[in-house]
Amino acid sequence: MANLNIDAQKELTYDAIVIGSGVSGGWAAKELTEKGLKVLMLEKGKNLEHVTGYENALKAPWESQYNGRLTIKQKETHPFLSRDYPYNEMTEKYWMNDSDSMYEEKKRFDWFRPNIVGGKSIMWGRQSYRWSDLDFEANLKDGIAVDWPIRYKDIAPWYSYVEKHVGISGEKLGLPQLPDSDFLPPMDMYFVEKEVRKRLEKEFPGRHMTIGRVANLSKPTKIQLEGGRSPCQYRNRCSLGCPYGAYFSTQSSTLPPAVKTGLLTLRPDSVVREIVYDDKKKRATGVRVTDSVTLEEKEYFAKLIFVCASAIGSTVVLLNSTSDRFPNGMGNDSGELGHNLMDHHFRTGASGVWEGDLDKYYFGRRANGIYIPRYRNIGNDKREYLRGFGYQGSGGRQGWQRNVAELAFGADFKEELTTPGPWTMGLGGFGETLPYHENHMYLSKDKKDKWGMPVVVFDADLRENEHKMRKDMMADAAEMLERSGVKNVKTYDNGSYLGMAIHEMGTARMGRDPKTSVLNGNNQLHAVKNVFVTDGASMTSASCVNPSLTYMALTARAVDFAVKETKKKNL
Repeated sequence: MANLNIDAQKELTYDAIVIGSGVSGGWAAKELTEKGLKVLMLEKGKNLEHVTGYENALKAPWESQYNGRLTIKQKETHPFLSRDYPYNEMTEKYWMNDSDSMYEEKKRFDWFRPNIVGGKSIMWGRQSYRWSDLDFEANLKDGIAVDWPIRYKDIAPWYSYVEKHVGISGEKLGLPQLPDSDFLPPMDMYFVEKEVRKRLEKEFPGRHMTIGRVANLSKPTKIQLEGGRSPCQYRNRCSLGCPYGAYFSTQSSTLPPAVKTGLLTLRPDSVVREIVYDDKKKRATGVRVTDSVTLEEKEYFAKLIFVCASAIGSTVVLLNSTSDRFPNGMGNDSGELGHNLMDHHFRTGASGVWEGDLDKYYFGRRANGIYIPRYRNIGNDKREYLRGFGYQGSGGRQGWQRNVAELAFGADFKEELTTPGPWTMGLGGFGETLPYHENHMYLSKDKKDKWGMPVVVFDADLRENEHKMRKDMMADAAEMLERSGVKNVKTYDNGSYLGMAIHEMGTARMGRDPKTSVLNGNNQLHAVKNVFVTDGASMTSASCVNPSLTYMALTARAVDFAVKETKKKNL
């Protein structure tokens, strides 16, 4: 690429390059283009058009060939993905074939890798919560890992900024550990949820149950409607893509305004191999890319680079960006790149039956559930473990599947299957994982994938603190349900491996000291000032709430800083 003539290089030069097109990448592209920059967005996956690309979104269940189940061939090509629920017959085209890019596990890690423009913004769970100073101050107070270089006041205006565009429906609670957002009207809670809520909050002062704070439009604003989005249709088929634009995704929300500027070039099927570093200028000059279809290699140039390829993907690019200055990966002076790998742990809780009230029901299939905010290790509550957990869950009426195992027949049996079963109520915990240096990922020295990239190796697991927490997560769920009037309560712990919650964080953490962190308080590489990482890789701790809203706010904030610094000629 060094022999390019000036005109040819000019054609490949942009003001900014964004690597990745998911939640963070979409926001980076929107903000950069709306501030007047010419932007190239590079996405490893194939193109996915809004509306027309969601092939299965409007199909009836019986139109699937295998009733949603996986074939033997699909399991063979996706040995890792097929272990978990997000990969199924209806979503198969959204995910990368494991067989094209196998990874190695020193300990089990479930790595979900989309193969589409929009990334996981198409399939995400949409639960959207602000973090608080309980989260941003936790490492410092507990003497764990390193201190966050920001506090809630630094990011609060940016939460408000992105929420107005995204559209978060929810209920104000006024809790310091879970700050309120700028909400659209909350979705309604079901009868059993309301009844359990009344009893739970009476039996357990200081605990609260609310409707989930979700990025589905309950009542769109004028701006959101003018942007082509519609209210949630209560179909609960969000993982297939939403033709109505009712939930936040890159395709429905951030890509349209970026395209409208005329300043965005989107290039799918682009595997970013490395970021190129100029030792004389002491800055990144561009990226090297392999076309995932033709395997052709190209180099693109830019003054700013935003790395938004998801926590693992972004760290792979940085680790693979070696030079004389950075022999162990770009920005890795601290040796922390790839370490401190976090995810939430879950799949434990309780459920039971609510007796009576069979004359009550609900409308539609609400794409949301309830939420119980963290209450452990707050105030005077002190446990054997650090940090805490929240609960996601829901109530509802059992359907015909409740009698699948019954060996019965006849008119009475058929009639029973046409009516709803009893009310049920369940709570599942989501717990915080601490940022352990020993939990890490790295690149294989001898194995490469289909595109010539080093294979990722995972060596990370839950530890004693998380296992102690899980006991409370299960026991508390049962106690709250039982004391709230739910009967026949049963607990479960189905085990949780890192990656399963799909909230990977921490592998290029922010910090105050370049000796112990990769990024500064503006999501900027300490050592390379024109490279920014704003996805889950940047997180210094994990909190116990869903992180995507924080990625959005951090991205918008970082773009604002980067553009201002560029205009001052500091970058």
